Amino acid sequence: MTDQALEAATAIVRAAHEAPEKRPTIAGFFDENTYTVTYVVHDAETKQAAIIDSVLDYDQASGRTGFESAERVLDYVTEKGLEVEWVMETHAHADHLSAAPYLQEKLGGKLAIGKDIVRVQDVFGKIFNAGTDFERDGSQFDHLFTDGERFSIGTLEGIALHVPGHTPADMAYIVGDAAFVGDTMFMPDYGTARADFPGGCARQLYQSIRRLLQLPEETRIFLCHDYKAPGRDDYAWESTVALQRAHNVHVHDGVSEDEFVEMRTSRDATLAMPQLIMPSVQVNIRGGHLPEPEDNGVSYIKIPVNKL
Repeated sequence: MTDQALEAATAIVRAAHEAPEKRPTIAGFFDENTYTVTYVVHDAETKQAAIIDSVLDYDQASGRTGFESAERVLDYVTEKGLEVEWVMETHAHADHLSAAPYLQEKLGGKLAIGKDIVRVQDVFGKIFNAGTDFERDGSQFDHLFTDGERFSIGTLEGIALHVPGHTPADMAYIVGDAAFVGDTMFMPDYGTARADFPGGCARQLYQSIRRLLQLPEETRIFLCHDYKAPGRDDYAWESTVALQRAHNVHVHDGVSEDEFVEMRTSRDATLAMPQLIMPSVQVNIRGGHLPEPEDNGVSYIKIPVNKL
């Protein structure tokens, strides 16, 4: 069966490679506390912009939130005179809280995620016993992307690709010659994302990554995290399809699906849960909003005992 969405994404990348004006201007903001990169992607001609995978500061010991990471993004958008069209999430993160509501309040834009967020909401709604008041229909977001859905940022062409495996709802966003791939893969020397969260699947992850690696070799790949592989001194979050295909330690050309699944499954069994998974998931499935305050006006994060 022809992958029409991938063909469309390939056409967008090639057109941007041939015409510089079709390439986005990209700024990355690295949060070392969560090893997360937030991107501001904008069209130089119209100053229209998207924010991808924002970070809300959260101190686990005190339960206090902060906006230092988000303010860096806000300052950049203001300094450059950008108008935010989109506030996008590649998935419901398990390692940091989203600052989307704060940035929307300050800058506007439509909050978007993949349509399969409803599956993640259903799974984690049950795990956290969220109750009937918690809607599991994606209504906390302004837009739910489908696979192959086109969008624009000013005059820049974009397309959303569904790339499940890490979670059921992961999306990659192709904008011009750039691909924002979320938690599918990391820098070539670090490998790929885990696939053992509820709803994750190592086999799906392999297929999603190989799908992305069919994009033109010159496609710029922007990663959501970097954990600085042993032997590397600096954090990095930009690669290319060519580099990933040649050098990714988990999924380079020649690694079979069965080999990857065996490796990923064995490796995931040794990994601890992310430090911020409890607050992150409960907030992020709500579009970055805290759980509804209780009768004393305070929001609470639940910790299911012996469940995850």
